[in-house]
Amino acid sequence: MSVRDILDQIENLVAGASHVPLSGKCMIDENDLVHLVEELRNDLPNELSQANQIMKDREKILGEAQKEAEHIVNEAKKYARKLTDENTIVRQAKEKENSILQQTREQEREIMERTRQNSQQLRDDADRYANQVFDQLIMHVTNTFQGVQQAEQGLHQARDVLMQAKEQMNRAAQQQNAPMPQHPSQVPPQ
Repeated sequence: MSVRDILDQIENLVAGASHVPLSGKCMIDENDLVHLVEELRNDLPNELSQANQIMKDREKILGEAQKEAEHIVNEAKKYARKLTDENTIVRQAKEKENSILQQTREQEREIMERTRQNSQQLRDDADRYANQVFDQLIMHVTNTFQGVQQAEQGLHQARDVLMQAKEQMNRAAQQQNAPMPQHPSQVPPQ
């Protein structure tokens, strides 16, 4: 029987006892009470031993529960750190991505600006070269034209000289072919 059961029986024994009138006391069968107290003495050490064991087990269970709780908390902290680290890694990756995108855009802008400047420089150089070529062609055509004009003047002069020479030659030929006036002294006798 358990200590609790024995205590319940002692309580019932007292509650069911006869009361002595006007004294506030009751009469209990001594043998029943002694028997229950002996049972209590016999069972109490077992109950206390079980209670002590339960207390030890309780301490052990609480210690294990505390360790398990600490383990869970540590795992939660590790997981939270991992998530934080992953979040940090993701954040750093996004920052790196943004940095790379910004650098790429800046490089693209610089390349486009250099390309525009180079293109403008090439256009300017091409325009200068074309102008130089045109200037040289104009000068060559002008020189050629002047040469042609000078040649034409030379040809005109040569023609004039040739015409004068021809006229002189023709006059000279006419003079040679023309009968010479004879002097009366040179007329042959008839």
